[in-house]
Amino acid sequence: GRSSSQADGSPSGGMPSPRPATGQGGCQAGGQWGVLIFQLHLVALNLPFSGAMRADYQCFQQARAAGLTSTYRAFLSSHLQDLSTVVRKADRYNLPIVNLKGEILFNNWESMFTGSGGQFNTQIPIYSFDGKNVMTDPSWPQKIIWHGSTANGIRLVNNYCEAWRTADMAFMGQASPLATGKLLAQKPYSCSNKLIVLCIENSFIPDSPRK
Repeated sequence: GRSSSQADGSPSGGMPSPRPATGQGGCQAGGQWGVLIFQLHLVALNLPFSGAMRADYQCFQQARAAGLTSTYRAFLSSHLQDLSTVVRKADRYNLPIVNLKGEILFNNWESMFTGSGGQFNTQIPIYSFDGKNVMTDPSWPQKIIWHGSTANGIRLVNNYCEAWRTADMAFMGQASPLATGKLLAQKPYSCSNKLIVLCIENSFIPDSPRK
């Protein structure tokens, strides 16, 4: 901890407490003390994708390649599942959603799906598995996120690129320009576009000692 010795005039009334809070939803110490805080990471795939993608497989593979041990699923509605149900029920209300560095994007999963379109603080970057900032890195010429969902996270069967199986420009997929400050803004794009794909850690698994 860099800040274990505090200058005098500390507001703690002389009680030294350099310890981070553990398991507190709103704790800001994510980056430095990430292991101690229960949280779900929202991370982008390392490159943009058209509407034809094996997104769950890509999320799984890239998380493994980055040395992450928990399971990641695509931040997309599919023919089998609405986006709002990708995270298991037990984890939807009590775990903050954070970026790769542990900075808080949303207080919890459920807060994304209130109908406001998943408004987030655009000053907090979203990183890819290899650490690039999708908002600024030129690997993503179009700063737009595929999601295929309503503002409440329900699948849009006419706007999810044939269940993410086609890059045909005649088909459309629902997506969200990052400039809106929302992950679930409602704009359809041709499935031939190569856009940002996000992955969500879909259940919390404490770090295990095994490799």
